[in-house]
Amino acid sequence: MITRILIFVMEGQILIPPPPPPGGGGGESKERNLSNGSSNGGGGGGGRLSNEEITVVQEMIDLIEAVGLYGDYRRSQRKDSYNLVRRMKLLIPLLEEIKEIENPIPEDALNCLSNLKKSLVCAKKLLTTCNEGSKIYLAFDSEGIMVRFHGCYDKISVALDEIPFDELNVSDEVKEQVELMRTQLKRAKRRTDTQDIELAMDMMVVFSKKDDRNADSAILERLAKKLELHTLPDLRAETVAVRKLVKERNGQQAESTQQIIDLLGKFKQVAGLEETDDVLADVPMPKTLEKCQSLAIPNEFLCPITLEIMTDPVIVASGQTYERESINKWFESNHRTCPATRQNLPHLSVAPNFALRNLILQWCEKNNFQLPKKEASADVDETTSEQQEEIVALVQNLSSTQLDDQRRAAKKIRMLSKENPENRVMIANAGGIPPLVQLLSYPDSKIQEHTVTALLNLSLDDSNKRTIATEGAIPAIIEVLQNGKIGARENSAACLFSLSMLDENKVAIGSMNGIPPLVDLLQHGTIRGKKDAATALFNLSLNQVNKARAIKAGALKPLLQLLVDKNLGMVDEALSILLLLVSHPEGRSEIGKLSFIETLVDFIRDGTPKNKECAVSVLLELGLSNSSFVLAALQYGVYEHLTELARSGTNRAQRKANSLLQHMSKCEHIP
Repeated sequence: MITRILIFVMEGQILIPPPPPPGGGGGESKERNLSNGSSNGGGGGGGRLSNEEITVVQEMIDLIEAVGLYGDYRRSQRKDSYNLVRRMKLLIPLLEEIKEIENPIPEDALNCLSNLKKSLVCAKKLLTTCNEGSKIYLAFDSEGIMVRFHGCYDKISVALDEIPFDELNVSDEVKEQVELMRTQLKRAKRRTDTQDIELAMDMMVVFSKKDDRNADSAILERLAKKLELHTLPDLRAETVAVRKLVKERNGQQAESTQQIIDLLGKFKQVAGLEETDDVLADVPMPKTLEKCQSLAIPNEFLCPITLEIMTDPVIVASGQTYERESINKWFESNHRTCPATRQNLPHLSVAPNFALRNLILQWCEKNNFQLPKKEASADVDETTSEQQEEIVALVQNLSSTQLDDQRRAAKKIRMLSKENPENRVMIANAGGIPPLVQLLSYPDSKIQEHTVTALLNLSLDDSNKRTIATEGAIPAIIEVLQNGKIGARENSAACLFSLSMLDENKVAIGSMNGIPPLVDLLQHGTIRGKKDAATALFNLSLNQVNKARAIKAGALKPLLQLLVDKNLGMVDEALSILLLLVSHPEGRSEIGKLSFIETLVDFIRDGTPKNKECAVSVLLELGLSNSSFVLAALQYGVYEHLTELARSGTNRAQRKANSLLQHMSKCEHIP
């Protein structure tokens, strides 16, 4: 979990917790439940489900069962595909229970189920691609496929957030299972697995070669084995898959299509096969593809994401250049890194690369090459203009003298700020942040919750984080965290986490006593509240001064309780925060109890791989400062478990276990 959270923090993605269970004090459910509006719907009469209602539910069950029967997935997406299928299967009990309800489904609930079905259809299409698609293409476009997985996670999560479980009389047990799935989806959305670096480098090398030198044979052989394309049946199946890809693209993305075809041909040569079956047999050759076979476009003219020639190149903060449309899609998928270098970007602003664009235009003119034409965007521009006018009016209503106007404006801005990055920028540019900050102190619970959640959404934009803080929002958010209703408190915790992505805000939140109410939420909040508080405390505790503040606020007690109450599913979160706190002298003195050492040993012995990794990291931190902790762990039999972890744990767990074993060898009384 430490690695997962750290990657999450580095990526700049924000944990927006799912809505609280209905009935929690009359407040509206959390941000992901924006579209449900009313909850009573219609059709409350007697009788069982209609044929239409049963059909919608049964089709989802059939779809999930169908993807469960898929065979193996392509190597580059195997893990993500199996994880998505496993999460989809968690919905079966919910759907079976809905099928058995006695009363007709209200219209609004039926619409929510239809949205869920659409999200599952989207997931099935992606899984079909990962099951049947070209192995070369899937490895070639692994980043793009990951964006599609994240899109599926979002759609399913949003659809689940909208379902009115109480109206459907869903049992608590099934609701907990759905909650587990939502949590997993959000974690999956944040997670960025470490790439197979060797595979990525090999793909980069073979696609950058302009000749067929013998020196490439070793790389090609290794790559063919990694992609499982070294036998005759594999290569024949790949030929069919590539042929289908060419038909589907119908001349689009011509350069990358030709590269995929060329690499398949090289794999056949390595396997000793003659090129008897042409990949493009029976496929009309697009003119652009015919051109690119004989025309080598300079690599620096190709977008690193799409590998297509750029028509509107822009520079990001890392200095890398991308096609504007491609990098915008990358940012809209909540990435905060440079796709090529993987480094964190300090901001998401882009600047036109006029010099490169001029070079591309000169090259095109010299080689009689026509750049792809962009579709007209008049409709998009008109829609954006209308949206801007609406946002300006809403911002004005935030300062209205009429309470209802303020409430409606705050709620609408909350909804718009959730939809996309463009809206967040437009709201900020329209001057929406200052009046929202002022409304935080308004004595109306609904306005308060709408406002703090709108600020949470706006803070997803890095430039807005600083504006929100400079407008004086942090003390008001902390006040809501202390005294607001549960939904507002939870969103306040998530908002503080988002703002704390900036180091200066970490300091400000800590100095303004934002940590004690987070500790209180961690100890007494709902499961969702505990998760929000834990995420915020982790990020704040990256600051050394805040570690002491968290310890003084009593964070250790609820964290240790989370280790005991495993049903909450927050062991990794608790261990991650504990690892930060034990690096502080006050934390070590408070936490160094034998009962806790025994708990760590238990996790090293019986925990999940991530539990073991976190627990051994905490024990190593403690042991390096005081050998008595190591000796206590030895009394509980940790030595045997460490030697096993050093052999079979995760890479990080192996490193930590070996370091701890080496440290033990220096301590006295080692048996």
